[in-house]
Amino acid sequence: MEIRQRVKMSDVARTAGVSVATVSKVVNGRWGVSQSTVDRVQQVIEMLGYEASLGAQSLRSHRTHVLGILVAEFEPFSTELLKGASAAADQTDYELLAYAAGTRGSKVGWERRSLARLSGTLIDGAILVTPTVLEAKQGVHVVAIDPHTGPSGMPTIDSDNFAGAQLATNYLLDLGHRRIGFIGGRPDLESARLREVGFRQAMAAAGVTVDETLVRVGGYRTETAEGPARELLSQANRPTAVFAANDLSAIATVTAANSLGLSVPDDLSVIGFDNVPESAMASPPLTTIKQPLQQMGAEALRLLVDLIAGVERDIHVRLPTELVVRASCRPLV
Repeated sequence: MEIRQRVKMSDVARTAGVSVATVSKVVNGRWGVSQSTVDRVQQVIEMLGYEASLGAQSLRSHRTHVLGILVAEFEPFSTELLKGASAAADQTDYELLAYAAGTRGSKVGWERRSLARLSGTLIDGAILVTPTVLEAKQGVHVVAIDPHTGPSGMPTIDSDNFAGAQLATNYLLDLGHRRIGFIGGRPDLESARLREVGFRQAMAAAGVTVDETLVRVGGYRTETAEGPARELLSQANRPTAVFAANDLSAIATVTAANSLGLSVPDDLSVIGFDNVPESAMASPPLTTIKQPLQQMGAEALRLLVDLIAGVERDIHVRLPTELVVRASCRPLV
């Protein structure tokens, strides 16, 4: 495969028969060039595929008109947020740069390193997805989605994790289940804590005692949740239903149930949280709590644009969650 060399401004100038200074004026929208020359230079730019360097542009104008969405890794949750942010960016004059730190969520402070690499020369602002650290001294506008520690002084977008967990638990209770297991998320995430609190408070409000032998930590990942789920379901007095704190953990619970010869939902009801696309494609399709993930990404993008423009507005946005009923739960008989 032939790799084309980057087209330079001098290539455009030579082909158009003008000076490099003239091409620079056209690229940067400066006065002093006739319209006929502007048209000719723009035709050559399109023909050659010339693109101005973002770094060079930012050094001249201090603006790149590019926003970053920074994640620890690309997984179903962050991918849905990215879709929403991308759609919202289409309604602005900004482009969107997606950047993964490659830490698989295991290292604290990944967002500092990512911002240091990108801010100032490549991006005008950033959306941080589930950041481990929130600091105001980044030199660039930042919006956090579902930060580890919950909303603080930084602009933040999240969903109502507490109410969503109550919805999930009450749904299982309404189906007649009382022996309900819980597969929790990551202990370092405030959203995971709120989901467990919502579960426990819904159980208490129904007068049902939580059996602590039916509570496990799944870590929000398929590979970390399947073992705890299998352990939970292998008990002699296993649960009749499981609320998993995210969809990947719920899908892992279904896999564990199948490996033990249990049928979902005939022998075990399972409900998840997030409503990532994988939940609808699971077998059986997963009943879950919907976070409006794409809307969260879009709201974060719009908030970031407003912050850059100096628009005064509420910097903490919490979106509602809702129950999505599919085929992984049934009444206790």
